[in-house]
Amino acid sequence: MRGEPLSLRSTLTGVRPLVLLAAALVAWELCARSALWSPIIFPSLVRIFTEFGLLVARSDRLMEAWHSLYRALAGFGLAAVVGVTLGMLMGRSNLIAGLLDPLFSGTYPVPKIALFPIFIFVFGIGSLSKVILIFLECLYPIVINTYHGARSVNRVLVWSALNMGASRGQILRKIVVPATAPFIFAGFRVALPVAMIVVIITEMVSSADGLGYLVMYSLSSLKTDRMLAAVIVIALLGLLLDGLLVLLRNRLVFWEKLETYYT
Repeated sequence: MRGEPLSLRSTLTGVRPLVLLAAALVAWELCARSALWSPIIFPSLVRIFTEFGLLVARSDRLMEAWHSLYRALAGFGLAAVVGVTLGMLMGRSNLIAGLLDPLFSGTYPVPKIALFPIFIFVFGIGSLSKVILIFLECLYPIVINTYHGARSVNRVLVWSALNMGASRGQILRKIVVPATAPFIFAGFRVALPVAMIVVIITEMVSSADGLGYLVMYSLSSLKTDRMLAAVIVIALLGLLLDGLLVLLRNRLVFWEKLETYYT
């Protein structure tokens, strides 16, 4: 009997976003059928999901998604390796923190997208310029989260390990890295959507492939239904990537469950 209210609450929590989504879709369809706006502005859901089906079914359109996904994950992966390394070094060394912390704090507010024309000039309009910009945008949240996580490791645990004869390498592997892991994944969850945002923006500015290019090309051709179908694909990719990242976090950081993931 006690489990029924909890089960009902879990069901309502899962249904609530679907109700909001259904309400938004109904409102959109009403606007599309009201004849108050042009079908170019408000295409019907039938047209949008027809285009979505074509995007998913056609291999050449799937390649557009692959180009965007490849660039986003390449930049994010590079930022993850460099960012975690720098963050750990800053967190465990006052000298390195004193050198790099002002640099990251001072340049974090600068929109890195402003550097994209320079990257195009130096690296061309291909994937390299986009991957480098994605790397820069993702680097900051990963470094800062890892840095503060490494700084917040319980000193009592470190002192206890030292007193029991543990080496610095063992302390790093057994204490520092596990204690910092939740912060690292928090940085990953911030950086991964940023990677998708930046890749779409850069493809809209200068690209001949990718989902961003498809969005811009569809809009310039007044194919709003195709553009919105591409937006749905982008949203689903973002949802899938975030879900996989949360799943990986729950598998690796199994000793600590963040309340925001489960409430």
